[in-house]
Amino acid sequence: MRRRVAENLTAYGFLSAALICFAVFSWYPIARGAVLGFQQVDFVTEPTWVGWENFERLFADPLFATAWRNTLLFTALALVFGFVVPFLLAVVLNELRHFKGYFRLIVYLPVMLPPVVAALIWKWMYDPGPGLLNSALRGLGLEGAAWLDSADTSMLSLVIVATWANLGTATLIYLAALQSIPGDLYEAAELDGAGVLRRLWHVTVPQTRFVLLVLLLLQVVATMQVFTEPYVMTGGGPEDSTVTVLLLLYRYAFYYNDFGTASALSLLLLLVLGAFTALYLRVTRKADV
Repeated sequence: MRRRVAENLTAYGFLSAALICFAVFSWYPIARGAVLGFQQVDFVTEPTWVGWENFERLFADPLFATAWRNTLLFTALALVFGFVVPFLLAVVLNELRHFKGYFRLIVYLPVMLPPVVAALIWKWMYDPGPGLLNSALRGLGLEGAAWLDSADTSMLSLVIVATWANLGTATLIYLAALQSIPGDLYEAAELDGAGVLRRLWHVTVPQTRFVLLVLLLLQVVATMQVFTEPYVMTGGGPEDSTVTVLLLLYRYAFYYNDFGTASALSLLLLLVLGAFTALYLRVTRKADV
């Protein structure tokens, strides 16, 4: 054992820096947050152990169920738009013969914008008065919509913003996967009389299945933690229709100065996402077998 350690001492030295960073900035905050979930904490007075009271306070809050429902709705809508649209866009870009680089740049440009800046731009576009979208609709003789001011359209409006802002990354990943598919498979399918849709379903989707499954998992985890769009654009309104789990967590911590309950909510979110990830990996692993 000593000889092995001595032989790999340099490798352990390189690993130690990364391990220290993870321990200080990732693992310790997770462990500390789990402890805070069972304490009454305001970072002014000494924390006191309260057991399950923070969780009981959460379950008694009417906004708790509302926040989870809104978060799940956002995730479902984001999967419809943010999962399918980048894949189809990558398929179209992969078929282009000219100006591929320019179109890739255009698709990726929104990712370069800071999320808050993108949200503010779209908030102005959604403005019911001088906003770009309603101005365009009125120019066409149509009635403008209350994009962010109506509980019926506010969540969908946020999903559109999130999809536009993150479209580029997923599209380029899909595009890289598509370009790794051997052209012989498409030629064989075309000789067998397969049309565009059949080639897409029987060749493209199976060959990119691993990438699709990985990005699906990452997108679910990311959208369940949506915060920037509702915080910047709606503040959780109208009528609490865009209050998400992280926005409620933020309110507990920085509006109510109740960091214990906020930590309890973050712990619940961690458990939910961890359970979903474990179940997802188990199901997909069985499907592969």
